[in-house]
Amino acid sequence: MEAVPPGSVIVADWHRSPESREFFSLLEAPVMPPHLKADIVRYKVFISGKSGVGKTALAARLTGHHIPNMHYETTGMETSLVFWPVKLKESGRVLFFHYQLWDCGENAMRRFDHMLTSCKEQVDAILFLFSFTDHGSFEDISNQMSRITDPSDRVVRLVVGTKFDLFMHTDVTESEITRFQKVWGVPVFRVGGDVSGGFGEIAPLLNALAENLWHQDCINASSASLLPQSQPEDTNREVIV
Repeated sequence: MEAVPPGSVIVADWHRSPESREFFSLLEAPVMPPHLKADIVRYKVFISGKSGVGKTALAARLTGHHIPNMHYETTGMETSLVFWPVKLKESGRVLFFHYQLWDCGENAMRRFDHMLTSCKEQVDAILFLFSFTDHGSFEDISNQMSRITDPSDRVVRLVVGTKFDLFMHTDVTESEITRFQKVWGVPVFRVGGDVSGGFGEIAPLLNALAENLWHQDCINASSASLLPQSQPEDTNREVIV
């Protein structure tokens, strides 16, 4: 499934608007006060990549937790939760996207076949990671995408390049990134280790997930005219009010 162009489904910069502030104050536990109205939709997201590319660090960054200073191999499977509010472009409806992130160590996945199966079971999106300081991890992305997913799968696929803040030591060129995006039709997002920018660096990735996942649900509703926001009971997505 090719990625949806940015801004097609959701308001891309809504997180910067004054209107969004009350919703973003609820990220830890979005219990809606009476004057706010937003549904919660749940999605499973698998983070895939070679050992050392920063899967655990990305999960920590997206969830607002401490980023480990030292690299350690994830010994099994770890899950974490992200709440991210967005505003739909056409209807103006606000949704809280509840992402359940799945991270599995590469060595553990090689030893135990069932781990990859568990990560892929009922998955809605896969983030394929590479490190800008490891060209081999970038070259491996194509193999991962071919091995883990099938073109017929209704799974959102996005690629994330980590350690972009270490651009002085990058092993991956912009021309390679451009060529990859053209061949695979999948956008590449850049994430570093600097957290001082707040939402600035992670917002495009979380918004892209929301954009593509909600669009995917529209497709799964069997008709382009049957929009989930107007008739959520006809979709397969669990909506929690």
